Parts: sequence; structure tokens; C-alpha cells
Amino acid sequence: MTNTIKKLGLKAATPSHSDIDGWKKVAGNPTMTTWVEYTSADGSTLSGWWSATPGTYHATYSDLETVHMIEGEIVITPDGGEPVTVTAGDSFVVEKDFVGTWEIKKEVFKHFTITVS
Repeated sequence: MTNTIKKLGLKAATPSHSDIDGWKKVAGNPTMTTWVEYTSADGSTLSGWWSATPGTYHATYSDLETVHMIEGEIVITPDGGEPVTVTAGDSFVVEKDFVGTWEIKKEVFKHFTITVS
């Protein structure tokens, strides 16, 4: 077996300015940009960077996401659950099948890894 290392460049990939599937604007007019810098050969993992401007999205997740916040502040509230505030320096996981809001309080820049189920 060959071990492969993929170093991720900061925003080195071509950016997408489209909203993520399953995300709907519900307050304000937030915008997002996504840079996917790595996708595994079998498509089970992808990793990159994401930025967003203030406003609120209602999000539906089909896969697990691991996040390291570099800049910003978000209040994430599962439907029917308690809000969780994440800020620069925080790391967190959003589990598969999460449904709820992402209220972007301060412009966000984060690194993400998604594990596709």
C-alpha cells in the first residue's frame, strides 16, 4: 500500500459561489464560497475551505462534517434543539442527518472535511 500525502493550499482550488445543496437562505442575504481541495479516489472524503457572510441558512446534512473555524462566529441550532455558538479557534463535528439553522453572526472562514456515507 502506498501512503499518499496531499497538502492543502489555502484557497488554491477553483471557488464555487453557489449555495450548498440542502442549504436555504432564511434571514438576510448571506453568500458562501467553497474551495474543495481534496476528494478521495473513492469519493468517500472531501476537504477544503468555506467562507460565508452574515445571515441565516436552514441546513440539511446527509453526511458527517468535521470543522475547524479560523474566523467568524456562528450560532448553530438543531431544529427543536439548543443553540451552540462556535467561534474562531473552535473545532466541532456536525453529524449526518443534522437539520437546523446556521446563523452567521460574523463573517466565517473555516476548514472542513466531509465523510460521505
